[in-house]
Amino acid sequence: MVTGTDGGTASFADGREFPFQVVGSDPLSDLAVIRVTASDLAPAELGDADRLRVGQLVVAIGNPLGFAGSVTAGVVSALGRSLPTRTGSASRIVENVIQTDASLNPGNSGGALADSRGRVVGINTAVAGIGLGLAVPINRTTGRILTTLMREGRFRRAYLGIAGGQRPLPPRLTQSLRRRAGVEVVQVVDGSPAGAAGLRQGDVIIELAGERIEDVGDLQRLMVAEVIGQPLTVRVVRDGQTVSLSATPSELAS
Repeated sequence: MVTGTDGGTASFADGREFPFQVVGSDPLSDLAVIRVTASDLAPAELGDADRLRVGQLVVAIGNPLGFAGSVTAGVVSALGRSLPTRTGSASRIVENVIQTDASLNPGNSGGALADSRGRVVGINTAVAGIGLGLAVPINRTTGRILTTLMREGRFRRAYLGIAGGQRPLPPRLTQSLRRRAGVEVVQVVDGSPAGAAGLRQGDVIIELAGERIEDVGDLQRLMVAEVIGQPLTVRVVRDGQTVSLSATPSELAS
């Protein structure tokens, strides 16, 4: 955990210690990048969590309960889990979290979750219960976050100002629109970009900026820095008809 600090001392398995600086952190994805002042460190190889399969062997590395350099083995017990995160007044759901039965305890957080070839496929983040642990995946999405943290020190997100959830579409619309679900707007925040665009409670978002929307994850993946201040076309189902609106996302404030 690097919250509230700009640096510290990093300890390695061979007993060496080096100072580090926090380059950037993103509490809403539970990820951070630090820079260690050393020139002879061997980098870990990164894998792709999107290629994991349930039942695949994984190894969790960390310092559980203060025992340094501990390793526990298990399997991927589930994929596609969601992890709520919050910083300040902002909240977000981290999608496609890895669930594993490798034993995790306080102190494992921030440690690597590696596959059987030693590639880092996740970052241990939470204990979900007895015999269940969660890890933030290393994939294309989180890779983009880490790259941005290294380059800019922070990761900016766009904000529409709705609360919602997945809703199946009626059979008639499923056939005509060639999709099974959308995101139903349960709440529109007063004064938000969604409110200014005319989105209403009960609308079902099926498309944003030409991209298909079938669940909340689809919507969140499009809320990136590049769309802040840019008018986007939003297609919604309203009273059984499709309606097109224009929404201009603002920056999500933490």
